Amino acid sequence: MSYVPVSRRTIRRHRESERSTRRLVIVLSAAAAVAWLLSVTMSTAVRVGGYAHDLAVVLHVLSLVVSFGAIILVDWHGFLWLVGRRKLAETIRLDGAATPLIWAGLAGLLATGVFLNPHLTNPMTDVKLAAVLVLSLNGIMLIPLMRRLVHLPPETPFRGLSAGQRTHLLVCLVISQACWWTAIIIGFINAEF
Repeated sequence: MSYVPVSRRTIRRHRESERSTRRLVIVLSAAAAVAWLLSVTMSTAVRVGGYAHDLAVVLHVLSLVVSFGAIILVDWHGFLWLVGRRKLAETIRLDGAATPLIWAGLAGLLATGVFLNPHLTNPMTDVKLAAVLVLSLNGIMLIPLMRRLVHLPPETPFRGLSAGQRTHLLVCLVISQACWWTAIIIGFINAEF
């Protein structure tokens, strides 16, 4: 272990940064849960048919393609970094570019889901809706780790992370893919797109 002199001011700034990140995660998690709950609640009150429903379905599928496509790309690029075929800096840069697409797609799913007349008494629909909530919270839980990764040297390999960081990334990857595929498969089975 090497000694790296750090001033008290630097330590204080780091602690403040960690606290602000925790606060951000709490606020974003609450906002995501409220947005999800609002979407589900409004879907019980709003009933549309005809062209309005068809338009909602088209926009819902487009939102799904945008969000899921961006997530697949980031997860694939992260996998390539994991096996040593990409650099950390490339993966972080791609994640930064894809993040607005992911969140815009999720927001589109919540907004258009209100007009899809979902069958909330169907357990499969409930699983699909729960998967969307878990996806949102999973993405938010990645924020602290991504903020730490940004400060690592650009050439840092996956094995250069701590065991906790590697586990965090892999668990989030599995949750992300499992929830997306669950939501997509159930959506097609129930014909709720």
